[in-house]
Amino acid sequence: MTYESRLNSPATGVIITGGASGLGRATAEAVAAVGRPVSLWDLDAEKASSVAKEIGDRYDVVSQGMAVDVRDPDALMAGVEQTRERLPTLGGLVHAAGVVDTDSLDGLTVESWDGGLNVHLRPLALLAQALLPDLGRQPGSAIVTFSSINATLGNGINPIYSAAKGGALSLVRSLADRLAHDGIRINAISPGMIRTPMMQPSLDALSDENFTRRILLERIGDPEEIGRVVRFLLSDEASYITAAEIVVDGGNISSQRT
Repeated sequence: MTYESRLNSPATGVIITGGASGLGRATAEAVAAVGRPVSLWDLDAEKASSVAKEIGDRYDVVSQGMAVDVRDPDALMAGVEQTRERLPTLGGLVHAAGVVDTDSLDGLTVESWDGGLNVHLRPLALLAQALLPDLGRQPGSAIVTFSSINATLGNGINPIYSAAKGGALSLVRSLADRLAHDGIRINAISPGMIRTPMMQPSLDALSDENFTRRILLERIGDPEEIGRVVRFLLSDEASYITAAEIVVDGGNISSQRT
């Protein structure tokens, strides 16, 4: 028995959707920092390539950045093929791409509903299916998807986002049962209020205090605090964790503060 750190094991490559900014970028940095190759998928090709090069140079790892619209099944399959060609191995997937609706029930449309679910939910199933041969060949392979504390709390402002994130938790539990046969783990991480480009407009409009008064640790989280947890879940440090939801919210869900 040994208790040496295993954050850098396995050393296989990781795909990160939404990898050019926010929590996706934080995850890419955390994973690359322990020597794992990374493929950053984002809508913005130029930004994805730039961030991938920066991360690759900083941590001396193989890196790739490219445009992939996760709403498009054909683009997902093309992304998988291109990543297979670039990364030496594939042993991890992080689905971090996301959008937030803010029109509540009154502004919900068929298009916005389909768009939200096709960003947050459908790609997880399609990518797990497409990457099954790759991940199954690599011991210690793992998938992490982003849910949210809104999946538990609910939020009248963003019903599509909340529904999709709740669906992600159920999908993780279903996929965990199937993927375990191939030695692949899958877990969800539910962040709370984190200072990201997606969150910043709300912080600017309402101030930090509007949110921190309900958070036990009394502060907004930093992206790297999420990236470190995702890195842990992808590593052999978490070798007996699957079908789980890890809440990283500074004590928001449990808070009764007003």
